[in-house]
Amino acid sequence: MPTLGLLPTDKPELELVFVVSGSRRARTAEINGVVTVTSEQLLEGEVPSALPDGSLVLITGTSPFRLRGRVTTVLELLLQRMSRDGGAGLAVSAAPGARSPFPPDIVDRATRLGIALLTTAASAERWDAVHGEIQQSRLMFAERRADQLSSLVQELPAQLADARALQRIADWLARALDCQVLVSEPERVLAASPATAAEQLAQAIIRQSVDGTLPETLSGPHTQLISLAPASAAGTILAVARRTPFDEADLRLLRQAAKLLGLVDQAHREYRAASDASRAARSAAFELLMDGEAEKARRVMATLAPGLLETETARVFVVETQQTRRDQTARRCSRAVGQQALVVPDPTDNRRILIVHPIRSDEDTGAEVSAELTRLVGALGPPSSLGGSGIYSIPLLTDALHEAITAQKFAALQPDSVALSVHGSDFVSLLPQAEAQTWARLLLQPLMSDETQWESMRETLPAALAYPYTVAARRLRLHRNTVMRRASRGAELLGMDFASISDRIVVALALELVTQREASAASRPTSSEPPSLAGLLATPQVHAWAQTLIRPVLADRRDLQSTALAWLTFDTHVEPAARALGLSEVTVRSHLRAVEDHIHRDLATLAGVRDLQFSLHVVTGQPDLRSDQQGLSVVPC
Repeated sequence: MPTLGLLPTDKPELELVFVVSGSRRARTAEINGVVTVTSEQLLEGEVPSALPDGSLVLITGTSPFRLRGRVTTVLELLLQRMSRDGGAGLAVSAAPGARSPFPPDIVDRATRLGIALLTTAASAERWDAVHGEIQQSRLMFAERRADQLSSLVQELPAQLADARALQRIADWLARALDCQVLVSEPERVLAASPATAAEQLAQAIIRQSVDGTLPETLSGPHTQLISLAPASAAGTILAVARRTPFDEADLRLLRQAAKLLGLVDQAHREYRAASDASRAARSAAFELLMDGEAEKARRVMATLAPGLLETETARVFVVETQQTRRDQTARRCSRAVGQQALVVPDPTDNRRILIVHPIRSDEDTGAEVSAELTRLVGALGPPSSLGGSGIYSIPLLTDALHEAITAQKFAALQPDSVALSVHGSDFVSLLPQAEAQTWARLLLQPLMSDETQWESMRETLPAALAYPYTVAARRLRLHRNTVMRRASRGAELLGMDFASISDRIVVALALELVTQREASAASRPTSSEPPSLAGLLATPQVHAWAQTLIRPVLADRRDLQSTALAWLTFDTHVEPAARALGLSEVTVRSHLRAVEDHIHRDLATLAGVRDLQFSLHVVTGQPDLRSDQQGLSVVPC
């Protein structure tokens, strides 16, 4: 737009001469239009009642100032209306070099009101043409600015989680104003366009933070700093710089962009805060589930995912990926299965994501969730892998987690990087299912003969066998004495000693088969003889599994086999095992940790001890298994 001090260079005849040396503000005032008033109209008192903002008022015709007494009052009224309406300046036609045509009183009055007084040698007709050009230019400018604002609004994100929104707006602003753009916090850069803008604008930001001034010189870039969140004191700053000055229109556009950037930044902050709170709640719920506090976990998740954990059984999945991709992968898992499962990063391993999928019915096997996770891991490619557990009751999710971790370790060695228990990746799934079901039901028949008794036993014994009674009671939300009484009754009915690790393993295996691994109706035993545990372990697939599992233990230069056998013989007590071996307790514990590392099992869990005992027996013949006849002697055929 033309200004009082700068008209188009291709029209020198339109030069305006200041009667009094104009201020910088007056010289840079934009001319939005030209309003012509003849001398006769002024003498007749026909002063326009309203003037457009930024108007240059031009008095044409014979100079009226010869009759100064008559015109002074009219000119004062005109100046007042120009001041009220934001007029840019008052000009009269005068020959080049002529003395000031304005009376001293009018000059003083205009100075007090801040209205520039000027003269021009151009004709009224020429200024009329200028007025048309200005209006056409204003229309084009308004259309362009409308397009810019519309384009700016298009850059707003469709979702608050869109991490690229700030960068897209910064890129747009850099193109629109041909400048460098930086959006930053005191600790980090949020967006920069071009990428070198951070280096160029760092000095300006540091200088302002120290003494509140901008390092702008005549030879350097013109810089603007705008706080995006002054109310919240968030410290987010928009910094822009370019070689040419910003005019008022540029600054208006810049302020509009700053508002949108501030809104997006605020939305990101609030979204991150909500996401952090959600992640913390989900992690807390997961920890509660692992501690057997299912009711507390349900209360934690009640508002985040109503009803998600209101089930009796669940599966656990483990996804492992690169450390640098863990957070991104966790978000992808949440988008894929977050409505059906609890997804949390593993607090103990920065490469793992843990997923609990509640199973809602007897027919639900978690196939949909496992299929989604399988597709996701396939899309991620190596070295990502997926392991999954079988279906476990909620109090035994710790065992499910260990099983899933084991499956994941096997998965890392598979071509498709996936190992799910329902596909035969764990020990129980490798057993001949029909024979295993028959064996388990025969073994547990004394408990199953009475329906009421069976309900209490199937609820209590899995936890009572896997954990100390105090821990089992907390997980089951029962009194410790109730757990002890039911366990003692179960051992009595089965003719077992639950102080023996072998007896606990056998009964726990039978319970798992009956309560969690129901065989299909089409499966039937292939032999009429009652199946035995030894027979179940003699299958080729179990033998291959045992050899794969125990081979690293047998190959270790330390005699880990003898330590493991002694530890199992003394029912997982370290002290008597150390005395029998003639080793220190520290050495025995060190050997057991090495065994854990080799077989990828947690020997603090019953499932981990079971896999160690069975794999050793299958490969080496030791330790001896509890005789099936002991468990079946009370069972009528």
